[in-house]
Amino acid sequence: MKTRDIIHNDKILARYIPATEAWGSSDLSFFSQDEEYIQAGSWNYNKGKKLLAHTHNEVERSVLFTQEVIYVKSGSLQAYIYDDNSILVEEITAYADDVLIMLSGGHGYEILEDNTKVLEIKNGPYLGAEIDRDRLNLDG
Repeated sequence: MKTRDIIHNDKILARYIPATEAWGSSDLSFFSQDEEYIQAGSWNYNKGKKLLAHTHNEVERSVLFTQEVIYVKSGSLQAYIYDDNSILVEEITAYADDVLIMLSGGHGYEILEDNTKVLEIKNGPYLGAEIDRDRLNLDG
């Protein structure tokens, strides 16, 4: 299975990277586009590979939206992908070693197995639930 963008009205809402794509290629593989607020990729190197030491420069950025990366370490979950109007666009089942990048619109998750472990990464700083997010009204 290949990496898949979930697109609605010409807008990328999410990107699904199955384990075979997330960890299958050698070298450095980035899943994000340069203009996206969150950058996610994977490393797959052999013993002895050296990555040059570096620092990151202080660069002012304008970040308008929180984007997040979900890495399923073990177990499985159902991801619900919504457009900007809280309309369900797609459901994706993610398993161990799969990666999801949530770029726009809304999302929710349902854990499908006991002891499901997930790593969530998002851009910050975090300004609190009242400022950073709105709960979707799915009843109407």
